[in-house]
Amino acid sequence: QVQLVESGGGLVQAGGSRTLSCAASGSIFSINAMSWYRQAPGKQRELVASIGSGGSTMYADSVKGRFTISRDNAKNTVTLQMNSLKPEDTAVYYCYSLVTTTARVTTRYWGQGTQVTVSS
Repeated sequence: QVQLVESGGGLVQAGGSRTLSCAASGSIFSINAMSWYRQAPGKQRELVASIGSGGSTMYADSVKGRFTISRDNAKNTVTLQMNSLKPEDTAVYYCYSLVTTTARVTTRYWGQGTQVTVSS
């Protein structure tokens, strides 16, 4: 089993910054992609940013230039640095990882979600 635990959510004023972290633990052999998704009330879950095992990154157009995703492969963690936050960034943010377990099974895992609220 693999667990993803997120931290760092909370209330922030527009224009401010927030850092989200996600730590993966359990029967991990390797982690492929690590990503952050978000879901605002009444909207579908959307991909915010993703980082491959080699460090390649991609971002949603709405966050390009404001958010930065990074990972520490030794610690199995992924971080989302969010700057210049806007009220429309308000959402529950979910960590996602594509993990190959020690049983050599590749499975998608999700964190429990962390709320980020940006006040105007």
